[in-house]
Amino acid sequence: MAQLQTSDRRLVWHGMVLFLLGLVTGTQQRRFTNMRMALSAHLEGVMNGTFLMALGAIWGLVKLPPQVGQATRWAALYGTYGNWLFTTLGAAMGTAAANPTLSQGHHGKPWQERVVLLGFRSMRYAFLAAVALILVGLARRNAAPAESQQQQAGSQSPDSPTLQVV
Repeated sequence: MAQLQTSDRRLVWHGMVLFLLGLVTGTQQRRFTNMRMALSAHLEGVMNGTFLMALGAIWGLVKLPPQVGQATRWAALYGTYGNWLFTTLGAAMGTAAANPTLSQGHHGKPWQERVVLLGFRSMRYAFLAAVALILVGLARRNAAPAESQQQQAGSQSPDSPTLQVV
């Protein structure tokens, strides 16, 4: 089994930290103003932590230019931590703007509603961009072997035998 690179290991580490934050949030659910949203915060931490661990495991397959790759990693980290953080803040302050379904009649002060709503919006766009770029990076990786096979096939003479692996 190949060893993970330092950058991959950091994603796995962040995943474990976020997973732990999700677990701790779940144990403290009753202490939040909005317990239903606290349950969501618990699940966001656990699920986003798992996502980061999986991303760390496959990061070596994501082929992006260095600066784009670094921006993608930061966007993924902001998206995952932000998802847990803003859901937790919403649960603690009892805000409703970001998730009326979970509000149960709770409403925070106007500034609290704005902070949570803006946080959710920024996190959402960062996370969507990161996932889209990860898909592009994975597609580039998968396209490279097909291109090299086509180049090899084109360099063979027409009468030379070819071996195809199915």
